[in-house]
Amino acid sequence: RRRLRSLEELPWLGRLHTFYQLFVQGYVLRLHELQVLNKAKYGPIWINSVGPHSFVNLASASLIEQAMRQEDKHPIRDYMDLWKEHRDVQGLAYGVFTTNGESWYHLRQVLNQRLLKPAEAALYTDVVNEVIDDFTARLDQIRAESPSRDLVPDMAQLFYHFALEAICYILFEKRIGCLEPSIPADTANFIRSVGIMFQNSVYCTYLPKWTRPLLPFWRRYLDGWNTIFSFGKKFIDEKVQEIEAELQASRPDGVQVSGCLHFLLTKGLLNPQEALGSLPELLLAGVDTSSNTLTWALYHLSKNPEIQAELYKEVAGLVPAGKTPQRKDIAHMPLLKAVIKETLRLYPVIPTNARIVMDNEIEIDGFIFPKNTQFVFCHYVVSRDPSVFSEPESFRPHRWLRKCESNAPSVQHPFGSVPFGYGVRACLGRRIAELEMQLMLSRLIQRYEVVLPPETGEVKSVARIVLVPNKKVGLRFLQRQS
Repeated sequence: RRRLRSLEELPWLGRLHTFYQLFVQGYVLRLHELQVLNKAKYGPIWINSVGPHSFVNLASASLIEQAMRQEDKHPIRDYMDLWKEHRDVQGLAYGVFTTNGESWYHLRQVLNQRLLKPAEAALYTDVVNEVIDDFTARLDQIRAESPSRDLVPDMAQLFYHFALEAICYILFEKRIGCLEPSIPADTANFIRSVGIMFQNSVYCTYLPKWTRPLLPFWRRYLDGWNTIFSFGKKFIDEKVQEIEAELQASRPDGVQVSGCLHFLLTKGLLNPQEALGSLPELLLAGVDTSSNTLTWALYHLSKNPEIQAELYKEVAGLVPAGKTPQRKDIAHMPLLKAVIKETLRLYPVIPTNARIVMDNEIEIDGFIFPKNTQFVFCHYVVSRDPSVFSEPESFRPHRWLRKCESNAPSVQHPFGSVPFGYGVRACLGRRIAELEMQLMLSRLIQRYEVVLPPETGEVKSVARIVLVPNKKVGLRFLQRQS
């Protein structure tokens, strides 16, 4: 018989060691860099303890594949204790990120109908393009107000406003004014609260509970969530009233189903309480994915003008100036898709994902782990693994194109870069995010040459749960000649 290995052979980092790395060495907002450090020191698999939980860290593509291919019927990404605590304190229903088991499966199947199917996501092409029209108008206003008449000083913030406007339009059929010169106060509060919630949740995750009354992080975390839910509840209440009015009007053709929330409520797939549990969570997921990825993509295209020129040639060859790219055009833009893939490889939105195997023991690399083991997938260090990707620190979109690099492996490891996850618990908003990023990037490259000004300098990443730039990313947009 094949000899199984003992878990005692694995490196084990105790609670004090983990606390030292996070708060003394300062890795609490650089968890992606901690992956790199720990893999170099302990190898591709190690265990660490945080509070009452122990985590098995997997830092190679093959190990992540072994774990993901053995997931349960109703896989659990994480216990989500911190998010659940807020829902319990406020008496709110759990959403698609916080619920598990059969109830999660039912909720996920309901939401898949309107968000994950490619044909359904394609229905939002005109909606996204309408928001991009307003985005480019706002971008031109900001450029015109700059001393050089072409500078946008904070691309991440502008893309965040775009992504929030787009996802609210998709979910609620509401324009919320993110791309106006003066943003409404409740919208500005929501945007600020998302950053507050994410950043303080990192501290709340790793600090003991007894510190909550003594330190400000827990209060800030709860306040951030309260603002997020209040923002979502306003739109849900308005939509319920709108549907009731349509029913009372007794239109001959009945209620017209259009936006995502409208569809879910009128079809009886969700009640208002269930919608309130899920929709604010979807707002967050719908904003961070596309906004941060677009920022990183433009940053690297500005640093690699030859790739940008090739991308412009691809876009302009299919969609001449003055025409708006459509989803059918995107299907013929392989380099555009490769740029987004490469950006997500270098900067996975969630640099660390997880799975808890509940139903059975699981074997990985000769080790047998008991039920209820929580695995941490170290996507950041895996997607920069030189054994999977040549020149892993370089921005090379052509690695994703067939027959473009003679020295590249014919097939990349399928789990070397999985920014949208895998299996039934993969990213719910993937199709919407891809649509937004592809349409936005093609429109910008079609219209502008993007240049990195010297004052922006080198931009690094910070992990506040999601991977974001460590400073403002200023870019110059030079109008292309028609």
